[in-house]
Amino acid sequence: MALANILHMNTGDGELSYANNSLLQETAIRKVIPFIKHSIKGIANCDIFKDCITVADLGCSSGPNTLLVASNIIDIVHEVCKENNRKAPQFQVCLNDLFGNDFNTLFKLLPDFYAKIKDKGESFGPCFVSAVPGSFYGRLFRDQSLHFVHSANCNSWLSQMPQGLENNGSNIYMAKTSPPNVFHAYGKQFSIDFTKFLQMRSEEVVCGGSMVLTFPARSIVNPTSDDSCAFWELLGQSLIDMLKEGLVQGSNLNSFNIPLYFPCEDEVRNAIEYEGSFSLKNLNVFKLNLDPHDTDYINMNDSNELSQIHGKNTSNMLRVALEPLLVSHFGSSIIDVLFKKFEKHVAEYLFKKKIRHFFVTITLTKK
Repeated sequence: MALANILHMNTGDGELSYANNSLLQETAIRKVIPFIKHSIKGIANCDIFKDCITVADLGCSSGPNTLLVASNIIDIVHEVCKENNRKAPQFQVCLNDLFGNDFNTLFKLLPDFYAKIKDKGESFGPCFVSAVPGSFYGRLFRDQSLHFVHSANCNSWLSQMPQGLENNGSNIYMAKTSPPNVFHAYGKQFSIDFTKFLQMRSEEVVCGGSMVLTFPARSIVNPTSDDSCAFWELLGQSLIDMLKEGLVQGSNLNSFNIPLYFPCEDEVRNAIEYEGSFSLKNLNVFKLNLDPHDTDYINMNDSNELSQIHGKNTSNMLRVALEPLLVSHFGSSIIDVLFKKFEKHVAEYLFKKKIRHFFVTITLTKK
């Protein structure tokens, strides 16, 4: 089955829903608001929108983060218009994600969202929100129709599994024991996908329009860096534990790989330069702790008690993102046991050494 028909975050608003386990994504979004503001100011100064500004949030998922992005963009546009003594435009906000995304839960948040906009006064807005289901590796919008594109934590997801991973053994991602062709296959698929993403947006974004993209990456060229691989090796070890206990089959484990890639900065820059439709205005990096609830950025390891807490939070965070994919391959019966084992492995790792998520934020302008 195509990945586009499988991938989505856990639905609803329960304990193990994405809506209640997306603090990492929220923190990353808040980190890049200054870059969004700078980008929108540039658009306003170029005067490329008049009566209406069309904004797309690609890979929006569901839950409060989605409308957090939209609200901030609208507030920034309003602020910029006031600074330039111009009337605020109408807003067209297009929310995109794959077909399995929980749009229904998202739609239930819209009445409060509209009410907050209305509270800003009659001179503000109006705002029209629409859902655009589909893969952003294909066309989503009409030609030259978007002024601003935002995407957070999405461009690392691949459109398909890389070809030629049959010899990756029980590794579920790139690992220190993976053969060289595995690294090449992952890097090649990211290059193909990211180039395709840029090509599609080049047809949809107006000349002078902007994109702000944030996604997990790695801090060094070596694809086996801790911030790229350690997280996934712990999940892989959890599956190997279950293999030894007879809870998963070897053939199932050997045929499973994670459809993600965390590029280094040079890979991002090279793809942008190769595709050629956008100018790279800014590239910024930041790190977040494995557990987004962990605000300690000084200590390089956890106490035993804290590592248990951070292990559980990290396990829940990964579960809401990967559960549908894992269920499609292994079935639902393994999920609870798998993530309890993963929780334990993460806690043991953090007790010895803290690893952090590494993020890249890029600001692009359509040539």
